Amino acid sequence: MVTNTISRLIENPHNCPVTRAMSIIGGKWKPIILNCIGEKSLRFGKLRQYIPAISNKVLSNELKELEQFGLIERIEYKELPPRVEYHLTQAGRSLLPILHEIARWGKTELAIEIIEKAS
Repeated sequence: MVTNTISRLIENPHNCPVTRAMSIIGGKWKPIILNCIGEKSLRFGKLRQYIPAISNKVLSNELKELEQFGLIERIEYKELPPRVEYHLTQAGRSLLPILHEIARWGKTELAIEIIEKAS
C-alpha cells in the first residue's frame, strides 16, 4: 500500500489551483491511467496492455494513490480466480473533459513537432 501520499504533494503556500490539481493528477502516469479507464471498468492486466511501458509495481502504486485521492474505485469480486476491476468515481469522471482536451492538443502538429525535436 502507498503509505504516505500526503508527503508527495507539491508544497503550495500561495494556494495555487494549478499546483493543487497537479499534486493530485500530476506525474508521468496518472493522467494516462485515468484516460485509459475512462467510462469503462478495467482490470489490472488490461491496463498493462494499454500502457506497456509502465511496470507492475508502478501501476499498482499509481492505482493505490488514485484510489486514495478518490478518483478511482477498486472493486474486488469474490470469485475464483480472484478478479479486481477499476473504474472512475464521479470525481475521476470530472477530469475526463480536461484529459480529452490534452489528448486533442497532443494530436496537433505543434505537439508532434515538439516530440520529434526532442527525440
